[in-house]
Amino acid sequence: MYHGARPLPMPPFAVNFGHPLTLTARMQSFQLRPLSLSELLDASFGMYRRLFAPLMLIAIVTQSIPLAFNVYLGLQGPDNLQLGLTLVGMVIAVVLGSIGVAASTFVVAETYLGGNATPQDGFARATPFLGRIVGASMLSSLLFFFGALFLIVPGIIVICGLAIATPAIVLENLGTATEGLRRSWQLTKGEKGKIFLAYLVAFTLIFLPGFALSVVTIAGAVATSTEVVGILVFLLIQSLLQLLAYPFMYILTTLLYYDMRVRKEAYDLEVMSASMAK
Repeated sequence: MYHGARPLPMPPFAVNFGHPLTLTARMQSFQLRPLSLSELLDASFGMYRRLFAPLMLIAIVTQSIPLAFNVYLGLQGPDNLQLGLTLVGMVIAVVLGSIGVAASTFVVAETYLGGNATPQDGFARATPFLGRIVGASMLSSLLFFFGALFLIVPGIIVICGLAIATPAIVLENLGTATEGLRRSWQLTKGEKGKIFLAYLVAFTLIFLPGFALSVVTIAGAVATSTEVVGILVFLLIQSLLQLLAYPFMYILTTLLYYDMRVRKEAYDLEVMSASMAK
C-alpha cells in the first residue's frame, strides 16, 4: 500500500436498490483484477454504455462553454485572432475541464467498485480538488512541452507517465498537484507502453471515424453552400465528437488507475480483505 497518500475509503459495494451484496456478488460486481489491454478497452466500452447519460450530462455542463468559444473563434479565422478572448476561453476550458474530469472520475470509480453516484454527487465531491487538478494539468503540459523539445518520444513518455495523476489526486485525496504527478509516475513505472497503446487504440476507434465523417460532411456543405457554412459544420461536428469522446477517455483513465494499483499494490486483495472484515 502506498503510504504517502491518505487512505482511500473502501467502496460500499451496494447495488442501485440499496441492498447489501454478498461477498461473492461483491467480487462479481466489478473487474478489480489485472486486465489485459483488450479487457481494459472492453470494460471501458461497457462502462461507457452503462454510464452514458450521467457522464454525458457532466460533459455537457463542463464543455459546452469552452466548445462554444472554439466554434466562435474558429469562425473568425486566423486573420481576426482575438487574443484576449482566446485567453479567456483557455482559462474557462481549463477550469471547467478540471471539474469535469474530477466529477467523472468519482462517478466512474464509485460505479466500478460496485456503488452508485449521480452527476450531482460527482460535482459536489470534485469542487474541493479544483486547484490541485488545474495545477497538475498545467505542470503536465509544461513537462510534456519540455519532453517534446527533445524529440516526440520523451514527450509521449511524460504524458503516459502522468496520465493517471487526476484519479490519484481525487481518489486518494492527495494534498498537492506535485504529489499527484509523483504518484502517477510511480504507479505507471514499467506500464507506460500499455498506457500508450490503450490511448492509441481509443483514438483510432473514436476519433478517426469521426474525422472521416467530418471531412465528408464538410465536402458536401462546401459543394452546396459557402466556405463559411462548411467551416461551421466542421466545427459543430468536431464539438459533438469531443462531447461523445470525453466520457470514454475519463473512464479509460480511471480504469487504468485501478489497473495500475492492482498490479503494483495488490489493491484487489486489499479491498477483498476490507469487505470480508465487515
